[in-house]
Amino acid sequence: MSKTALVTGSNRGIGLQFCSQLKQRGFDVIATCRTASAELKSLDVEIIEDVEVSDPVSLQALADKLAGRQIDWLINNAGIAGGLGLSDIDVAAVESFKRQYEVNSLGPLLTTQILSGNLASGSKVGLVTSRMGSMADNDSGGSYAYRMSKAALNAAGKSLSIDLKPQGIAVGILHPGWVRTDMTGHGGLIDTDESVDGLLKRMDELNLENSGTFWHTNGEVLPW
Repeated sequence: MSKTALVTGSNRGIGLQFCSQLKQRGFDVIATCRTASAELKSLDVEIIEDVEVSDPVSLQALADKLAGRQIDWLINNAGIAGGLGLSDIDVAAVESFKRQYEVNSLGPLLTTQILSGNLASGSKVGLVTSRMGSMADNDSGGSYAYRMSKAALNAAGKSLSIDLKPQGIAVGILHPGWVRTDMTGHGGLIDTDESVDGLLKRMDELNLENSGTFWHTNGEVLPW
């Protein structure tokens, strides 16, 4: 019996590649997004549109559609980026900070909590974060909103790994690398196929013993 994977933010970039590679692996893929791209539609996977991960009403509607269906792998990929150096922070910047927290930090937490009824013992949750959320790894400063939102996601992931362990559900906190996507202006070091190949290997290795680990796509354990 094939397993089912749900991917958020699946219309482009890393999320799109997750859907492609998971389908190639034989998973039944549920791709969620706000609006499906032509590339996503071409993959011939199940697509659920109008999903906004920062909106509990939208997520509850998703949960209602998926009632009674088990999710084996929940890939929380949806996220947004924004720099905001020290000189960019002003009153107007507060809304950008809030938005990044809503999508990058609260979004994956809300998604996991609201879809928890679809998870079972043996299910796995992947949180696509960034090493920019690491305090020990920060040697360049700046990017306040993005760094802070990803640090908050990392904290949520660690707590989720503890809270979900009694239910037999493991949580991986995953850095995709610096990937050439629209989000990075295609200025990264690796392409989405290489990034996702590594992330799926990390998901393969994820279990209750190493749940809550903060991994680089290449397998390196990252510092907090």
